[in-house]
Amino acid sequence: MFFARFFVTLHAEYSMIEQSTIDRVLAAADIVDVVKDFVALKKAGASYKGLCPFHEDRTPSFIVTPAKQLCKCFACGAGGNVVKFVQMHEQMTWPEAIRYLANKYGIEVEESGRTDEQKERSKERESHFVVNEWARDWFSRMLHEDSDGIVVGMGYFRERGFRDDTIRKFQLGYCPDRRDAMSQAAQKAGYEQSLLVNDAETRQGTGVCFKNDRGGLTDRFRGRVIFPIHTVSGRVVGFGGRVLAKATKGVSQKYVNSPESIIYSKSRELYGLFQAKQAIAKQNCCYLVEGYTDVISMHQSGVENVVASSGTALTEGQIALIHRFTNNVTMIYDGDDAGIHAALRGTDMLLAQGLNIKVLLLPDGEDPDSFARSHRAEEFRQYIADHEVDFIRFKTEILMKDCKGDPVKKAEVVNDIVQSIAVIPNDILRQTYSHECAEQMRMAESVIVKAVADRRAKSIVPSMRSAAQPQSDATAAATAPQTPAPTENPQEGGNAAPQQKMLVEERNLAFALIKWGSLSFRFYGEEEDLNVTDFITEELEMDDIRLEHPLCARVLQLAQQMRGEEQGLDVKAWVMRFTMNEDEKVATMADVATNDKYRLSEKQREQLRPDEERLTEIVPRLVYELKYHIISEQVREAQLRLRQPEVVSDSALMARLMAEYRDLSAIKREVGRMLGARTVKRPAAR
Repeated sequence: MFFARFFVTLHAEYSMIEQSTIDRVLAAADIVDVVKDFVALKKAGASYKGLCPFHEDRTPSFIVTPAKQLCKCFACGAGGNVVKFVQMHEQMTWPEAIRYLANKYGIEVEESGRTDEQKERSKERESHFVVNEWARDWFSRMLHEDSDGIVVGMGYFRERGFRDDTIRKFQLGYCPDRRDAMSQAAQKAGYEQSLLVNDAETRQGTGVCFKNDRGGLTDRFRGRVIFPIHTVSGRVVGFGGRVLAKATKGVSQKYVNSPESIIYSKSRELYGLFQAKQAIAKQNCCYLVEGYTDVISMHQSGVENVVASSGTALTEGQIALIHRFTNNVTMIYDGDDAGIHAALRGTDMLLAQGLNIKVLLLPDGEDPDSFARSHRAEEFRQYIADHEVDFIRFKTEILMKDCKGDPVKKAEVVNDIVQSIAVIPNDILRQTYSHECAEQMRMAESVIVKAVADRRAKSIVPSMRSAAQPQSDATAAATAPQTPAPTENPQEGGNAAPQQKMLVEERNLAFALIKWGSLSFRFYGEEEDLNVTDFITEELEMDDIRLEHPLCARVLQLAQQMRGEEQGLDVKAWVMRFTMNEDEKVATMADVATNDKYRLSEKQREQLRPDEERLTEIVPRLVYELKYHIISEQVREAQLRLRQPEVVSDSALMARLMAEYRDLSAIKREVGRMLGARTVKRPAAR
């Protein structure tokens, strides 16, 4: 039996975070202490009670039980142990939550399976964070204690109307207008020049200072108020500095940001996300603005689900961050030409990632900062609700202003809108927007639908179609008419034919084959790299597992066929072989798999590492998640057999089945424990 063999090898496991570290974190982390950081708790007998942070709770329904080290909301059902609470509240992955708790309790995180180079890189990254956090504290101290900081820096923030609690919340600061005040303080505190100065080629160093012509150090942010930039977990990766109005003469840049470093990339950070993430998740909507002060003023007015792209054009990395917390985005911009063009630039990128987009242009002369300062939160939210429009209506109203009955210009507007609709990955949403576009432009819907379809077809390079190989006999059989229809929507499960609902675990393996089937990774304990397709094939064959859903099985067969015919395909060509496949259902699944909205193993995603660099963690885990599902089904079937009358009446049969049930349950517990914290080592060849 498959799992009888699998159980023997379960002891061979791997964890990036050492079990000893996990044990120390769980022993040190007190759930009351942790929850109190986020929820006001009151003693209630042997437990504590407070308002649930996971839903709009009016009467305390969130109970924390110290004796069990558990929490639970008796209204919405959310809860769990201390790690689960941090995961849910801070929207972190399991490893991120462990690291968060380790940092809170001063526990060093020990990781195994890393090379000396990886360990050194980790130390370098941590050194950058330490310098930035020292700089944040120094800037804050200068704002509150330095004479210029109090008069100039604090004067600017007061003019903006920022309260003390807001200044503390965003950790705002000031850098004195003296050439090397900060660099002198940093070196006196023991920080080396190599960490203070940034090397553009290697991206080493934080760049809070730079070398001047005389070889000395000059403070990058001198004479500026400081806006620390945080990761989603709250660590400082960089700074934005604004020169003050009276000092702008002769200064070309009003804002200066930290240079790109090994911990900071402007295109992958959103200002205010750390402070806004809980409100975004709770409201299920993110307001997107342009500047630091826009975010801060909206927060202070009570509208907290807001982030800023920090003056840069919106990027895919920033969109992926938003997507972790919500699918709904409202872009809020000034009503001038610059604001309109900014809104138009951002819509297509957001739509392509599967987000639902609305746009709000504020009245002339207003920006989110000024509007928030002159309106209460309720008034601001009501204004948004009354004036936000979907992107079709927005584009139509904006672009049609210049048409003035000109049919050529109207056709250009229609083509512009069609282009936006064409990038939407979801078929139903594309159809809905096509219908709305046809109504607004007073055109036949069939014309819009055809234009959208043509535009999507042209976005795929025609020459790649010839790269698609003929299907194997096995694949042809899988596509025969008698094959049960796969799900209409692979990412959601869809309306599958009877008994053919697509398992999430099988779907994820199929996605991995489509995206990474041509790549290789170094598995733990192996001397040579292993190909993803070969690894998945061998693991499934090792335990006699077959993918049950026809579409997933078809993807595996195609990947195996491609590996046998051409082993030199790069990632782009490999994926194209799927997206251009003659089988429409395979092509659709490939389209879904390669869209970021449907990222694999999102719970494991680490903020600054692309999945392609984490195949050693991801691919084995996906295989073992499927195996966990199978063992769970076997346990359930064993339970049902034990309840049958003929088994109950036969003591010998009952004893044999009970022994089998105990073995299966032990396997399930072990696999579940490992999947909760680890990537599993590969079983020895059998």
